[in-house]
Formats: sequence, C-alpha cells, structure tokens
Amino acid sequence: MTDNKLQKGLSKRHVFFIAFGSAIGTGLFYGSAAAIKLAGPSVLFAYCIAGAAVFMVMRALGEMALHEPSAGSFGYYATNFIGPLAGFITGWTYVFEMALVCLTDITAFATYMDFWYQGVSPWIWTLGITLIITAINLAAVKIYGELEFWLSAVKITAIIAMILAGIVILIFGLNYSHHTSAGLHNLWSNGGWMPNGWFGFMACFSVVVFAFGGIEIIGLTAIETKDAERNIPKSINAIPLRILLFYIMTLTMLMSIYPWDKIGLEGSPFVTIFNSIGIKSAANIFNIVVITAAISAINSDMYGASRMMYGLAQEGQTLRKLNYLSKNGTPVSAVLVMFLVLVLGVVLNYFYHDGLFFFIAAMATFATVLVWLMILLSQFCMRMKLPKTEIASLQYPIPFWPIGPILTILFMIFTIVVIGIIPETRVALYIGIIWIIFLVGCFYLAKKINKNKMVNLVSK
Repeated sequence: MTDNKLQKGLSKRHVFFIAFGSAIGTGLFYGSAAAIKLAGPSVLFAYCIAGAAVFMVMRALGEMALHEPSAGSFGYYATNFIGPLAGFITGWTYVFEMALVCLTDITAFATYMDFWYQGVSPWIWTLGITLIITAINLAAVKIYGELEFWLSAVKITAIIAMILAGIVILIFGLNYSHHTSAGLHNLWSNGGWMPNGWFGFMACFSVVVFAFGGIEIIGLTAIETKDAERNIPKSINAIPLRILLFYIMTLTMLMSIYPWDKIGLEGSPFVTIFNSIGIKSAANIFNIVVITAAISAINSDMYGASRMMYGLAQEGQTLRKLNYLSKNGTPVSAVLVMFLVLVLGVVLNYFYHDGLFFFIAAMATFATVLVWLMILLSQFCMRMKLPKTEIASLQYPIPFWPIGPILTILFMIFTIVVIGIIPETRVALYIGIIWIIFLVGCFYLAKKINKNKMVNLVSK
C-alpha cells in the first residue's frame, strides 16, 4: 500500500451532476417500460412514493456523512453504530449491488447498440465498454468527476428537451395511427389509472426502486469532495425536484404521447416510441442519450464499488491489497476487481443476453433495498447513542424524526416482501437470503482465522 490518500478532486458541479447522474440511468431509460407494463399510469404514484422514501434514505446518509465523514461511508456507519457484522453485510451488499447494476447496464448498452447495428453479437459491445470504463476509473478522481459532469449534462438536456417536445406534441396534436392520438387522455382511457389493480401497482415497486439504485453514491463522494459541508446537502436537497422533473414529468409525457399498453420492452421505450410514431431523427438522438446514460451509470457503479471495497479494506473487513492506492489516489486493486466482474458480464452476454437484464435487475433491487435499510437503521442507532447536546448540533439533521425514518424502514420491508410475492422476482429473494447467509458465514470464518493467528503470535 502507498502512503497516498483519496484525493479531494470533486468540485461542487461534479458532485451536483454525479447526484443527477445517479438518479437518472438505465432504470428510467430502459427499466421504466417494465414498471409501466405492471402498473400502467399508476406507476407515476409509485415513483412519487419511492422517491419520497429515497429522499429520507439520503437525508439519513447525509446526516451521518457530515457528522463523521469516512471512506467507507454507510459501510463504516453500520459498523460503528450497529456492529461489525452489520458493517460487513452492508459494505459487501453494496459492492454486490453495484456489481449487479454494472451487469444490467452493460447489457442495456449492448441492447441500445443493437438499434443501429443489428446482428452484432452483444458481447462485443459489453467488452468494449468494459475496457473503456475501467481505463477511466484507473485515472484520477477529477477525471471521473469531469466525465460524469458532461455525461449527466447530456442526459439532463435530453430529458428537458423530451418534456418540451411532449408539451408541443400535446398542444398541437400528433396522430400516429388511425385509432389513437397523442393526449393526456392516454393516461386514463386504456384501462384506467390502475388497469392491473392493486397487485399490479404493488408489483411495480420491484422495478421502480431499482431505478433509484446507486443514488447512495453521494455518501461515498463526501471524503473526496471539496467543501463537503455545503455541497453534499445541496445535492441531496435537489433529489425531490429531480424525481418530479426527470421521472414524473418524463413518464407523464411518454404515456401521453403513446398509449401505455403499447410500450414494449425491445430497447429503450423512449427510442421505440419516437421510432413508432415516425420521428426517426428523434429516435436516433434519444438512442445516443440512452447510450450516454448507460455509460454514465457503469462509470458511477465502478466508482462506488471500488470506493466501498477500499473502505472495507481500511476497516480490515477484506483483503488488505484492496487498500492499495496509485500515485493519483485511485484504489487500483478495487477497480480491477470490478473489471473482472464486468468480464463475467461479457461472458453472460455471450451465452444469455435475452432476459438477462430483468433477472439481474431483480437481484439488484433486493441488494439496493437492503443497503438502504441498513443506512436507515445505522442513522437510527446513531441517534440513540448520541447525547442530546450532540444531536442538537448536527449540521444536517434528518427531517420528520422519528416518524419519517420509521415509515421509510417499513417501506423497505414492504418492497422486500413484494419481491418475494411476485413469481418472476421470487428467485431474487432466495438468492438474496443465500447471499446474507454466505456473508454471515464469511464474517465468522474470518473472525475465527484472525483469532487463531493472534493466539499463534502470542504463543510464539
């Protein structure tokens, strides 16, 4: 290990756009089609509910991050405020989550490229993007931040353009078939607001929550952010506006322009809709945007996972070699571990591209919810341990304490139950339970090995 430390190379604009980028990714541009299929227009309410829960999670993380900044972020907080086992499970589940999300994102990237280059094997695209993203993450953190700034800027500009274009289409009208026309009536005229009933509405949360997965990366940026005391709260406070603008308004326009029951799962719904209504140039432009979103997501996933592994190594909860930093302050060993994970994704895309996205997305949802649940429990335990004077002096206290966090914890438990109820995602819950049992076994095995080493050293 070198004597270098993680560098404070992220500025205000970097963190702000990283926060934007983490909230806008494959879950919106690709996964939203599955959520719409399950719930119909009522999916808008689901995004509002999930968005409120995510805001509470981020406020809980923000409270801890500003009270006690740490390289391991929420993994460290779980260790410090709940216990070492909780920290071990939280940290490694986050790495597991990011690994799964990375696999879904490179799979989605290959699907997007198929829009232009049909017949090219998906594994070629996944391998190419894996090599590019790994090279970026081996560079200084400032380069990562700069790339995320521009990639997120493209996404934000495109979504605003999409909303404005939707408004224009709704005002002036657009008939794209003999039977249907664009208009707000498409939100309720194809089976009503909740066409698949309450079960369909509840089932969509297994996909909706996935869309917000990875947003907790803001907590990991705290130690590499200049003036974190000001910039982190500003980024977190903008989350409600992002959810309203980039999810609710975008999907409202999407389902108004095109009937929700005709939105398929072949590629991004944004691209297929514009392609179906005959606006070929818009379809091509949006394909560029969704490709940009996928690259941004993969970039952030690798960053988040590598920083968490570095933090776990700092706490002695993984191999010490993952603690190694390059001269520019990059956790090289941790980045290379993620590279190997993506290579696995390349192999999976070679043998099993079709259906891979939604199977892995379901597992990623479980991991995401578990991490968020541990963040909320860590913050709760921190509050219980802190003296009243220290609580009063918190720089960024969570709102609606304690009702808000309690309701959010119940929502996370509800989402896990939903994953288990739905036949298509039930296997993800089984794998998640096996994962937790595996981590518990690894924790106590490592503890026993370390104890035996200490006994041998003392005896010598």
